[in-house]
Amino acid sequence: MPKFFSQEWIEKFVEAVNSNEEYEKAAKGWEGDFLFVVEPDDELEKPMYAYIDLYHGKARKGYVVEDPSQVKTAFEFRGKFSDWKKLLAGEIDPIKGLVTRKFQLKGNMAMVMRYAKAAKLLVECTKQVETEF
Repeated sequence: MPKFFSQEWIEKFVEAVNSNEEYEKAAKGWEGDFLFVVEPDDELEKPMYAYIDLYHGKARKGYVVEDPSQVKTAFEFRGKFSDWKKLLAGEIDPIKGLVTRKFQLKGNMAMVMRYAKAAKLLVECTKQVETEF
């Protein structure tokens, strides 16, 4: 079972995204890459970063990022480790997580809201990846 935000986990997530026809339809007009940031809290000592390139309903690539200053993306989605765990468990909706400030988004918020269904389906794809925290 891959560890959360390991390269193996990210590769399995990319596979899950690319095999999800519902996500592909919901995100067919989406163009934008993400830096996902897991911030430390009581359960995590140092931040974790992942890059995901999403384009027209597919994930073109994804990888672990060691130095986030070396990556320029259209969007950045960040939150505490404990909130990421809740997000992946389905206890937090990604859009409600933004509204309640459990997560922060840098980038075009209007575009994200236009693709809210795709955002929810993207989170659903994480549930297909067995995860060790």
